[in-house]
Amino acid sequence: MKSLKKLSLLTLFAALMVFMAACGGGTSTDKTAGNTEKETAKTEDKKELSGSLVISGSSAMQPLVAAAAEEFMSENPKVDIQVNAGGSGTGLSQVAEGSVQIGNSDVFAEEKEGIPANQLVDHKVAVVGMTAAVNPKVGIKDIKKEDLIKVFTGKITNWKDLGGKDQKIVLVNRPDSSGTRAIFNKFALDGATPAEGITEDSSNTVKKIINETDGAIGYLAFSYFTDDSVTPLAIDGVEPTAENVQSGKFPVWAYQHSYTKGEATDLAKSFLDYMMSDDIQNNLLKDQGYLPVTKMKVERDAEGKQTNK
Repeated sequence: MKSLKKLSLLTLFAALMVFMAACGGGTSTDKTAGNTEKETAKTEDKKELSGSLVISGSSAMQPLVAAAAEEFMSENPKVDIQVNAGGSGTGLSQVAEGSVQIGNSDVFAEEKEGIPANQLVDHKVAVVGMTAAVNPKVGIKDIKKEDLIKVFTGKITNWKDLGGKDQKIVLVNRPDSSGTRAIFNKFALDGATPAEGITEDSSNTVKKIINETDGAIGYLAFSYFTDDSVTPLAIDGVEPTAENVQSGKFPVWAYQHSYTKGEATDLAKSFLDYMMSDDIQNNLLKDQGYLPVTKMKVERDAEGKQTNK
């Protein structure tokens, strides 16, 4: 009997050990599975970006986008980004035909003939403000918009008629293909066609010509007003400042667009998200002379209609 009792106790003990081992094994497996899932999620979060991206278009945007690309590549060593110029029309054409992933433009795709705008998605990454600039000896710092139009259309030809020096007005224009010219004509001249004058595409050269030519007037982005070699003009008493552009008070500004064919995906999406990050919008844009699109209190459509956000 004693042997039978011992045998029963041993059998019971063995069964209990097997049961506990099974429970313990199940718990261990669950923890391991949970840890594996966490590790997998962690690995996915830190997934390294790789691949190549080709961007083309606006010459004015090239320095900004190239600088952002350099920073992006330094953070993602397996990524290669090539940023080419060629003009807004080129960027829009190439992204539409699929030869580049991003096409940069100073103007809306709808404003360029021959561009299938309905196939493209607009990513507004920055804002540029610009105004008329005169030789400092001209003697004026403010101009009425209606007079600015008369100056550029050749109806006013001497600065003395506007309270300035007795000097002949010398116009410094951009070529017809210039995005800067298109913006200035549309928002500063209300679409009027400028009279003939000196034609120069480079902003640095325009600034130099205005500085060295008595009576000269041209137009430049805010980023070029870094010294007193030229005088930026207020329009209708409104100073050309970032704050006045952002509030909608100053009229001469435009978006800087990065277009994709269809919705942005993969590396193009990652880079465009990076362009909209706080670091780029609040720091790099300012360094490059642009205004953050994220701080605009107004917005514009392709027809130029401005509304409050």
